[in-house]
Formats: sequence, structure tokens, C-alpha cells
Amino acid sequence: MPDLPDGERAPEDGRLPDISMDRPLSAYVHVPFCEVRCGYCDFNTYTSDELGPGATPQEYDGELLKEIALAGDVLDGGRPLETVFFGGGTPTYLDASQLTHILGVLEMVFGFEPGAEITTEANPETVDRDYVQELRDAGFTRVSVGMQSAVPHVLATLDRLHTPERVPRVIEWARDVGLSCSLDLIYGTPGESLDDWQTSLAEAIAMDPDHISAYGLGIEPGTKMGQQVRRGVLPDTDPDDLAAKYEIADEMLSAAGYTWYEVSNWSKPGHAARHNLAYWRGNNWWGFGPGAHSHINGTRFWNVKHPRAWAQRLNSGVSPAAAREVLSEQERAEEQIMLGIRLAEGLPLTAGILRQDASIDPVDLAQRRHKTMLLAADGLLRSDQLARSRMVLTLRGRLLADTVIRQLWD
Repeated sequence: MPDLPDGERAPEDGRLPDISMDRPLSAYVHVPFCEVRCGYCDFNTYTSDELGPGATPQEYDGELLKEIALAGDVLDGGRPLETVFFGGGTPTYLDASQLTHILGVLEMVFGFEPGAEITTEANPETVDRDYVQELRDAGFTRVSVGMQSAVPHVLATLDRLHTPERVPRVIEWARDVGLSCSLDLIYGTPGESLDDWQTSLAEAIAMDPDHISAYGLGIEPGTKMGQQVRRGVLPDTDPDDLAAKYEIADEMLSAAGYTWYEVSNWSKPGHAARHNLAYWRGNNWWGFGPGAHSHINGTRFWNVKHPRAWAQRLNSGVSPAAAREVLSEQERAEEQIMLGIRLAEGLPLTAGILRQDASIDPVDLAQRRHKTMLLAADGLLRSDQLARSRMVLTLRGRLLADTVIRQLWD
């Protein structure tokens, strides 16, 4: 698992420099439990036998309620939540009654905006029809199913427990009870051929979900898969293979009526994940749970990673935040570019150089125009959008988004 970033010490009472609520507010709930840890995963997750008393799945919702109460106090009630997202780990490793309990307390403390989007991730083997019905009855609106692949040998390499046949059943149950459905896919697994990837895409499209995410596999050194690559048991990912598979995904999903709205996400009209967009647009969110990250008005803070340490801090009446950073104006400008350029809507030409008083240095603007014209000439930004003073990535630009960001930062 990656280490937490460095930062200044967070106040024990959790207080923040600015709690004005002039931007939309979201909540992320981290559930760190899994039946097994997938070989590629470097998220902050644990199997039950790794944790002792004070950090068990059965106790988890009760511990989370203490952090929700703390957040309500720090934000002075905040504002109604526009989106809620349960991620992990495996949120559906908990009983449905626990997820609905947590959701109910979030609603009691913050309230929900009318039409709020409320999502949980789900592993196919952890839910049945009764489970998704209970979620729908509690107010969940959306389920994001971890499909990853439709090819058995690829699932085996990823250490996934479900069979390909399980995913369509989960989507059918979710759709029957009235939940919007999303599928998560991974491409670039060692041993996955182009035909394998096309098979997975075709199977996903055949289920007709509202939303599909496709993520290129990154093999991290500290994971089981990273160790296998280091020992030569598995080959490392190939950038050319990843690029080819991304282009196949965009072609097949576009032909099936899905539109990209963020580099790794496609949706049917009206079904872009609003929680995803909250991150990319730089809105505010509070992340609950061990290792969860939050952002409130330019202050980023993150919780201690281990569930037991997180619970102990809450039980002692102390904020679980390990550290924080208050972004400077320059850092905010750079972050706006880093996040916003990944969206299909792109950014205005002045993004990152528009000052708080709405003024722009003519030299900065001239430099920005020069940089973007070069990026457009290199096929990375759309010339037609640049003529409208917007910066929007081309397909090639999506493949080289980090290059575009660095050019705009320099």
C-alpha cells in the first residue's frame, strides 16, 4: 500500500481554516475490508483475519458514525450532500443493514440534495437480489460493479473470486429494483490479449449498463503482482498495449452509444457519475474511514491508515486526520489544470492563470495561447475548441494527458 503523503500536523479537533459552503459537498465512505486482497490492488484494504478487536467489519458502522458526527460539528452542519460514494475495499462485504445505517446517519447530519446520487461499489460475489433491494429501499440510487474482465484466465491473474456469469445476474437484479448500473473494467493485465479485451468490452456492452469505467492496469511494486513481475513470473505492462486497448475501448463504447466524459469513464446521456465529476471539478468532499482523503476549500487532509488506529483516535475524541496541506494559490491553479483537463468539457483557456480578482496578466495569456497552439499542432488539443477559447483533449491527448498537463504547468 502506498504511504500517506507528508503534510503539516492536523488539529486534534479537526478544525479547518475555511468552512464556507459555497461549493457542492460530497461524501466518500471507505470500507477497507475484502475477503481476499487482489494481487494488483494497492488500496488501503485488509482481510478480516488481519485485524483484531476494535477494527472488525461488525463494529465498523458504529465507528464511522463517530467520524460523521465529528464532520458535522467541524463543518457546522455543512450543506446537503449532492453525492455519496461507498468505496473500498469491498463495501458490500458489510451487511446491507450496515450500509443503510451509515447512509441514514449521513442524511440525518447533513441532509441530501433533491435527486442526490448515492452509489456503492459492489463485488459480484458479495450481493444477491435481496441485498440490492435493501439498498434501493434505503435510498441508494446507483451500484458500480467490479467486473474487471469477462475472461476467466484474466480474472484468475487478477485474483478475482467471481465468475464471468455472475456479473450479468447482478446487473439484472440491480436494474430490476431500480438502481442505475455501472461496470468497472481493467485492461492491460499480464497475459490479456487484444481479443480478450474485446471480449470483455463486448460482454460489458451487452449488459447495457448506464456507465462503464475502463482503467489501465498499473502494477505497483508493493503488491503481490508487483512482486511477481519483479521475479519474472509475470511480464510488466506494455505502454503500447495499454494505448491500443484504450483506443479499442473508445471505439467500441462510442459505437455502442457511450460518450467519454472523463479520460477513463464513458456513459450514456445523463448518466455521467456525478461523484466522479465532483472530484474532477474540484468540489468539496469529506472522506470517511481509515486512509480516506478529504478536500474542503483548498485544504486537503487524510486519515490515519490502519482501521484500529483510526478507531482508537475516534474513541479518544480525537480527529482521525493524520496530516493536512493548505494549498497555495499556485497549487490550486495547478490542480485545476491537472483535474479539469481530463474532462470532455475541458477548461477555459484562462484556467490556472485567472487570478482571484478576475484579472489576467497579458504575458501569461500570450504564453498560454502559444503553448496551446503547439499542443493543438501536435494533435493533443482540439483546434476547433481552442478557437472557442477552450482546452479539450483529442483522443491522442487523452493517451498523453500527463504530457499536456506538464506543458500547461511549465
